[in-house]
Order: sequence, then structure tokens, then C-alpha cells
Amino acid sequence: MRARRLMNQLYYFTIEDEGILAEAFARIDREATAITYKVAGTEDVFVTTSESKDAMDRNDVAYNLLAQEDGSRLGLLHSPLSREELGEFDDALKALALAYRAIGMACVGVNGESNLGFDLSGDGAKKYTYFTAPAGHTFIWRLFFERDEAREFLDKLTMGDEESMEWVEALPLATSQELKSYH
Repeated sequence: MRARRLMNQLYYFTIEDEGILAEAFARIDREATAITYKVAGTEDVFVTTSESKDAMDRNDVAYNLLAQEDGSRLGLLHSPLSREELGEFDDALKALALAYRAIGMACVGVNGESNLGFDLSGDGAKKYTYFTAPAGHTFIWRLFFERDEAREFLDKLTMGDEESMEWVEALPLATSQELKSYH
């Protein structure tokens, strides 16, 4: 159980030169998925998964660890297709959510669908991100910064689907202000 708990950890860090990450990730063996995201609104803070941090440690990448966040405090609501194609990438998806300082995100579609049912123009686009599966589908994710926001959006999108509403109520955090600070 301890090993799984450690795998849920997400790490904030800084690095002297961003180019070091690209060089190091190119050297990392094919068995590891090395994923790091720049935290939105910062110039030099990144977030990564336990697997990526371990790979950086094995490759002697020098970085400054700022803080860690328990990934189990972040929620993911998969669609059936995203669960099938991205189930093993939950930590990477949670790191992506954390890079936006979101408390959770829900898969709301696949790129290329003619009508996703919501507007991605203007400021609304800031509430969405994407993640491409190895199988090739690019999944669209709605970011949530507050539980109430998730409840309102998913109630409309899913017409009150019980499973979606249960997911919202099970979100461990009520607001992104409850996330750990990395300063």
C-alpha cells in the first residue's frame, strides 16, 4: 500500500535551465513516462509525477524541490473511452490538472467531434485542456477550480447523471485554495 501511495505524489520544482529537462527526458528509458508541466501563471515552477521525479533522480537532473501534493486529493472523471485509453496515465492527468491549480477535471470529449456541446471561444477556453493518448485520440478535459463549479457544469452537461454528481460530491477539495502552496 505504501508504494501506491507514493505513486500518487505530485511534485512542484524549479530548475535552473528548462533545456535540461528536454535533454534528460530524451535519455530516459522507454519504460518510464516522463511528464512535466509548467505551472500556469509562473515563469519557473513545474509539476511532475512520482515516476518522472524518479526518472529525473536516476538521470541526475538537478532541480529544486519546492513542495509535494497528494494526487489522491485531485479528482478525475473519465469517459468510457478515456478510461480505456488513459487509465494508466491518471497521475500524469492529475499533474496536468495541478499545473492549472485545478482540484479536478472531467473528460468532456474527443478532439474532432463536430459538437462538443460547449463553447471553447473567449475566456471559456481557459477552463479546458487536452491530453493525447498513445492510441492517438486527443481527449478534451474541463478543469474545475471549485466543487460548486464542477457541480453546476456537470449537472448541465450530463443532465444530472447520478454517477457524475457522486463524483462531484466525492471531490476531496472544495476549492483550489486548499491546494498546497509551492512558495
